[in-house]
Amino acid sequence: MKAVVFIKPGQVEVQAVPKPKIDGDNQALIRVIRASVCGSDLWWYRGISERAANSLVGHEAIGIVEEVSSDVKNFHPGDFVIVPFTHGCGHCVACLNGFEGNCLNQQPHTNGGYQAEFMIYEPADSGLVKIPGNPEDYSEDQLASLQTLSDVMATGFHAARNAEIKQGMTVAVIGDGAVGLCGVIGAQLLGAEKIILLSHHEDRALLGKEFGATDVVATKGDQAIADVLTLTKENAGADAVLECVGAASAIEQAGQIARPGAVIGRVGVPQTEPKSNQLFWKGVGLRGGIASVTQPDKAILLQAVLDGRINPGKVFTKHFDLDHVEDAYEAMNQRTAIKSLLIVNNK
Repeated sequence: MKAVVFIKPGQVEVQAVPKPKIDGDNQALIRVIRASVCGSDLWWYRGISERAANSLVGHEAIGIVEEVSSDVKNFHPGDFVIVPFTHGCGHCVACLNGFEGNCLNQQPHTNGGYQAEFMIYEPADSGLVKIPGNPEDYSEDQLASLQTLSDVMATGFHAARNAEIKQGMTVAVIGDGAVGLCGVIGAQLLGAEKIILLSHHEDRALLGKEFGATDVVATKGDQAIADVLTLTKENAGADAVLECVGAASAIEQAGQIARPGAVIGRVGVPQTEPKSNQLFWKGVGLRGGIASVTQPDKAILLQAVLDGRINPGKVFTKHFDLDHVEDAYEAMNQRTAIKSLLIVNNK
């Protein structure tokens, strides 16, 4: 089968590798229909973080169940499924409290290899999310939105949920990549009245407005902070802030635009940690981390896509087949695409 392999920083390629086989309990063999490149993939693609050479890559997919291990009860061959990047057991204290990204029972080596024609996922019974019908029942746009539910839409929603957004709040979103834009959707789903998107790119700002941002702040530095504050009650700051970048500077900026007592929801993968004193003096909370996927997909996000209430697939501004995966990575690396969709198999 074809699979994307990491060679070295700045280089991925498609290689012929053995088709995976079920070799344990609670496993499903998935024929991948759609996959995608994640912003976090760029850390090792750019050489900022370490990754083993010749390793399979990717952690976002939707596909068809081809085979399951004998103990799997909830899924059968032919099921159309979201394949989350998380691997929640569904019964540990982390999973039961909605933090499956921190599942206490995740098995080693169960995250990767989604950018391939076939993949193994475990734990199948508790992790996979069933999509009604078959891929051919959906338009290309709908398939793209379903694909976001494997990671980016759930991650944006996780930021919003961790920021404790409530009806009528004013929310600021730092980061106009796919996660930040999905954070705008998440804020709207949770009832935010005003959503301020900090964006320096016209195309991303326009999509953010389409997703529900009421205001866009395009300035930088101290001016951006001032401009956000003028959009809030008594210039005190936002009721909640979503940090979707992962830089220490973004956390520090979030603290400056948050009102006293606000909560910052962070989902950007941190490379360095920020100073925390300013958060202390304003009583600002900071929480977040690895997103949950299965639970929010089942509870709200899948139905919202099926009903047409949200269309997060619009973050995929360029589409590629598997043979052009290098172009898909470079499009995101050079910021000519917000997010790259990989069309792996036909419907």
